[in-house]
Order: sequence, then structure tokens, then C-alpha cells
Amino acid sequence: MHFFNPWHDLALANFGANYTPPASAMQMADDLALLPLWYGKGDAVIADGEAQQLFLHDLKVMLPLTAELISYSEIALRTGEPVIPWGWDPRLRKMMLVLGAEEHLLPSMAELEQLRCYASREHAVRILRELQEDESYFCGESIYFTRIENLQAYLATTPGNKVLKMPLSGSGKGLIWILGEITDKQTDWCRRVLREQGGIVAEPILNKVQDFAMEFFLQDGKAHFAGYSLFSSAASGAYTGNQLLADHRIEEILSDFISSVLLHQLRKRLAVKLTVSFPSYTGYAGVDMMICRTDEGYRVQPCVEINMRMNMGMVARSIHDQFMATDGQGRFVVDYFKKSHDAVLFQQKMQRESPLSVADGKILSGFLSLTPVTADTRYMAYLEV
Repeated sequence: MHFFNPWHDLALANFGANYTPPASAMQMADDLALLPLWYGKGDAVIADGEAQQLFLHDLKVMLPLTAELISYSEIALRTGEPVIPWGWDPRLRKMMLVLGAEEHLLPSMAELEQLRCYASREHAVRILRELQEDESYFCGESIYFTRIENLQAYLATTPGNKVLKMPLSGSGKGLIWILGEITDKQTDWCRRVLREQGGIVAEPILNKVQDFAMEFFLQDGKAHFAGYSLFSSAASGAYTGNQLLADHRIEEILSDFISSVLLHQLRKRLAVKLTVSFPSYTGYAGVDMMICRTDEGYRVQPCVEINMRMNMGMVARSIHDQFMATDGQGRFVVDYFKKSHDAVLFQQKMQRESPLSVADGKILSGFLSLTPVTADTRYMAYLEV
């Protein structure tokens, strides 16, 4: 049973079963509830509503989707079936228990505490340092501070702009940008994060050329490479979308900046380091990276952060591999609409301008909304192929 819960990172940061996600996270959860259809491999997806059922019915006419939808009230009836959410947190565990899920199929609170430790950016800081010890081609600097005085000294004595990161946050959240000197407001933010999360990550702002990621699946104490993600982000660091390309095509694009031999070596090293670092974790882990322009030419920042959960890069990877031709290409986008009806108007416009073409269960070209769109939709996932 798959369940989409985009508040995962926030809930881990605010650890506790009684944490209430902000309204924006709940809106996203409602709007994108059917996103697991595209990566769930035919499993049941938890989502209520007739509109959701009609949407899936229409999709199955065109594409070989094998998933089914179940309501929240049916969770208790699905004995023996594990719940596979976007990412686990105490709030979701409590919610599933109330809805009748079998407790032995859910992670314990101790296991969730372990997951919270695994999700800290402190691991990315350490793994970046270890990778750089083995390979001079890797750039970047990441330092974990636990005292405000040490952080202030670093900011005062290190030239250039910086980015500060909460240890527990993700998807471009929990960041502040220090452009020149740190302000009083930013210092207050630092004190609060140190008090609540115990540390802060500080990094110089690099001259980024391209975002990408390596995706892994960890199971039975071993990490396996699951594919590449070529994505884009806003100036704030927030995720904006993925390129839909075969893995070999992504490698070709990246090889304009970094040799494929080095990429393969990095894959192997990361698989080993993830295996050693997260021995009791089962699930996806996406390691975000950057191609950067430096005085010595192009270099790779090989471990910007590690996303210990399902992620949009793996959604894009799954969609391309299952529903597009090997040489197919396009964009996967998660967009936000401020006003009611804007998503509907956008969908209608795109359907007119880029009608969908499907043959033999593969998307050839055009626009496709991956989730239902109504007058109340604010978040929308879609493809342009």
C-alpha cells in the first residue's frame, strides 16, 4: 500500500507523533495523492474520492498501469500488506495505527528515531569529506557546526557568499543564504536551529552549472544503484523538475563535464559508503550532486545532500523507464498555482497546444497530467514529452 506524504522531512525535523504539518504540505498531499501510481509497480495506492477513481480509469485506457486505489477505510482489511509511504515519520505511523494497519508491519518508534539520525545532513558532510580524500576532482566544502561562536568565526574569516542549512530538512527547504555579512535576523535563525536541531551546516556558494543525482535502493544491508536523475532547482534551492531521459543519455550529457569513468567510480564508492553508513535502512536514497565551474575547470560536488526517502528523481526515472521509449525525452514538473482554477486553465491550454500521443502503451509526445486537476488544485505533477 503506497501513500504520498510530502511532510516527511518536516515531520522528522519536528519529531513527534503529534506534529501537525503546515497547510501547504497537506494541500500537496491531497493534490498529488496519486503520484505513487507512477512508481508503485502495481501495488494499491491509498486515496479517497470518486474523482481519483475516474482519473485512474481514464489512464488505464491509454497506459499499462496496474495499480489499484483503496480508501483509508480499507487499510484495516489489507492484512499482511506493508505500508510503503514516501517517507516514514511518527505522525504517519500513528495515523496508520488509528486506521487499522497491523503494527508489526510498521516501523517502531526506535526505528523512526534511527531514520531521523540517518536523515541528518551531518552524514552528507562526512561522506563529502571522505570522497574528497580519495579524489581531487571533487569540489565543495561542507562544515557541521554545533556552536554559534565557531560558526560566526567561520563566516567572518572565510571570503565569499555562503549557504547555511538545517541538519533536518530537504527539497531545498531549511536554507538561508549569507550574501556578504550575516544579519541579526539570520543570526537569530542560527541560534534557533542550533537549539532545536543541535547543529548547522555551512557551505560556500559554488558556481553551479548542472544539478544531478545518483539514486540508490538500500535493502538487506546493501546499496544498489537505481539510476540517474538530471534535475533543476530554483535560486532558493527548491526543486522545480526533472529531465526525462534514459540513463545512458544522462551519462552522455554529464560526460561533457566529467568522464564516464569517474562517474562509474563515484557510483561504486557511494554504494559502499551508503551500505556502511545506513546498515538498517530499507528504501530509496538519492544523493544530490552538482557540476560546478571552478578556476581549475569543471568539477563535481559529489554529495550535496542525501534524501533518505522516495524522491522526485526516482519518480521521473520510473516514468521514463516504464512509460516512454528508450530514446524518448521530455520534462517531469511539479508546479504550484496560487489561484483556484489556474491549474485547470493551464491543463486545458497545454492539452490544446500539445495533445498526447500514445502507442503500444508508450507516451510518444504531448502533455499529460499525472494527477487529477480540479478547480481547487494548487499542486500539479505533469509531463511534457
